[in-house]
Amino acid sequence: MAQWDKKYEAYLRKEEAASGKELADQMSTDAAFRRDRLDNTLRHTLSVDDTVDWNILKDNSKFERERYARQPKEERVTLTAPPPLKVGFFQVLFGQRGKLQAQYDAQVANYTREVERVKSANAKAHAEWVAARDQWNADQDEKARIFAEAQDAENGKVDALKSAWQNGQPEAVEEHASIVLEASDHDEAVPKRWEIQYSPETKLLVVEYMLPAPEDLPVTKSVRYVASTGELKETNISERDRKALYDNLCYQICLRTIHELHEADSPGNIENIAFNGWADTIDRATGQQVTATVLSVMTSKSDFLQINLGQVDPKACFKSLKGVSAASLVGLTPIAPVIELEKTDKRFVEARASQVAADGTTNLAAMDWEEFEHLVRELFEKEFASRGGEVKVTRSSSDGGVDAVAFDPDPITGGKIVIQAKRYTRTVGVGAVRDLFGTTMNEGASKGILVTTADYGPDAYKFASGKPITLMTGSHLLHLLEKHGVNAKIDIKAARAEMGMGS
Repeated sequence: MAQWDKKYEAYLRKEEAASGKELADQMSTDAAFRRDRLDNTLRHTLSVDDTVDWNILKDNSKFERERYARQPKEERVTLTAPPPLKVGFFQVLFGQRGKLQAQYDAQVANYTREVERVKSANAKAHAEWVAARDQWNADQDEKARIFAEAQDAENGKVDALKSAWQNGQPEAVEEHASIVLEASDHDEAVPKRWEIQYSPETKLLVVEYMLPAPEDLPVTKSVRYVASTGELKETNISERDRKALYDNLCYQICLRTIHELHEADSPGNIENIAFNGWADTIDRATGQQVTATVLSVMTSKSDFLQINLGQVDPKACFKSLKGVSAASLVGLTPIAPVIELEKTDKRFVEARASQVAADGTTNLAAMDWEEFEHLVRELFEKEFASRGGEVKVTRSSSDGGVDAVAFDPDPITGGKIVIQAKRYTRTVGVGAVRDLFGTTMNEGASKGILVTTADYGPDAYKFASGKPITLMTGSHLLHLLEKHGVNAKIDIKAARAEMGMGS
């Protein structure tokens, strides 16, 4: 037994070593693959058609009718008819024939009544089932109609965007550019964050693109399994190779972005592109985290299309386009961009304090809608103040766009946040949530928040699931107001009566 135990232990060690070596080899292969993918960031896009497939953006799903499985309830009663009357000789002799006949007739009558009762019960159950089935079919037809209308509305927005883009409308050109960049399948080390502005007068598209941090790049060169300790030991690429990998990647991201935007621009809206690559870094003078532009270039479409991107050295190509950058990008040395993004959003208007009674009697559901938007702005301004955030309210519009924009400096959960305020007295449907999601994507925001005085339907919650969307109901709003010392109430019924909307 001792010999067998030793053999088995040796077998386990051998299996563990083989497994460890296999894992180490796989990790080495994966590391090499990722570095190769980053080194070929530019070359990869040359084999990809970057034009937007508008049909993919549409909702092509089909309405699935539920199955109506409930069957009519039937009384499953086994009824046995009375046997024929048989009268014996002695029963006739003693005069019992009449009595027996009467008893038999009573049995037949009871049987007949029971048969009719069962038939009646079955008929009633069937009629109820038919009515329920017809109502279910009607409900399904109504759901299908609502689904089709919502789908047509959403797909209509895609068609409208395409038409506006083809006609060179600035917002459509910017949204189309965001769609192109969102579809670009970069390595996970490349953060997909950007801001875009388009000038129709000069046909200039300015792109401010977030570059990866040097520490986000894979630096593992190989992995080997140490049998004596059972550990996996990593060997990293040299510091020189790490710097070269980062610099080369950043220049490739710049050229790739310009290429993708030009290739997708079939209407010819864009004649010039300015690319500013920025990254988060630490200001050595203050020790504070700052955002710094580390490379910048502006090029015309005619000049850029003369370049054979499959054969160029990315840095040399960038420099030939008169691009500006430090000698080495890995140090994240700030430079003055060739042209800066206009940060002033003309939609923003001066904020004002909202009027909410101190005694808590203000009914938010009956507030003036513009006053309600300023209340929401003021509320989120207080919420973000502790983190140094800023909230701006936008110009009033009826297009269901952005009501406020928050800028949260938190490096993990922050970013640009769009906020919509819906002072509703009815349940908010999925359409409003779809609009918010589309706006969030169009704005290049990290999150969208929808605030209402009412509640949301199940389709709205279902659509929002898994998306960067927060749905705040009336109760959530009251709780957040109370947190910041504001007392109010939401009385939907009273608001509807005040607005003359009925019950």
